[in-house]
Amino acid sequence: MASVARSAASCIFCKIIKGDIPSFKLVETDLSFSFLDIGPLSKGHALIIPKDHAAKLHELPDEYLADAMPIAKKIASAQGLENYNILQNNGRIAHQEVDHVHFHVIPKPSASDEEGLVIGWPAKKPPMDELKALHEDLVDRLSKL
Repeated sequence: MASVARSAASCIFCKIIKGDIPSFKLVETDLSFSFLDIGPLSKGHALIIPKDHAAKLHELPDEYLADAMPIAKKIASAQGLENYNILQNNGRIAHQEVDHVHFHVIPKPSASDEEGLVIGWPAKKPPMDELKALHEDLVDRLSKL
């Protein structure tokens, strides 16, 4: 059974879910709402928003998370996408613009930087002893959740 969905009166996504702001709705379930992005990075760029208002992923009940990814898969499949990104950001410095968890389905029609998500990947090469210590710490923390 789903938890009672939270809503925020000032949240643009909560207003879209309620129908107070129009959208190009794609798929709606009891737990999620999806629609075309009106400022797309490429044709077919869509958003999936949980109907529960949570600013960050770790604040969202699991049933909403479980509902979102099959919708992302459906949207990608319906468009026949071969190359695409599923993006979810948490916090301003991580590029989250709306404080309501949301997932982007962003088609990547070509290898150019003209359409779709364009990212850098500044990979690091940490010393193995640091990586081992981090691993042990995370495994310990995960076992307590």
